[in-house]
Amino acid sequence: MENDLKVWRAKADVTQEELAKELDVARQTINAIERGRYDPSLELAFELARYFDCSIEDVFTYEPDDD
Repeated sequence: MENDLKVWRAKADVTQEELAKELDVARQTINAIERGRYDPSLELAFELARYFDCSIEDVFTYEPDDD
């Protein structure tokens, strides 16, 4: 799943650590999401969208595999 979390974080001028504390997750979780190494739970995706006052689709783009 593609995401623009880093862009949204930059717009809000918030660090990975600050965002992680706000959402009660590890900084490494935010880093892994940004790098595309971890897809967040639906609950965390909603929390991220709520934090940035946007829709989930603004942050995440889901493109199913063609396999």
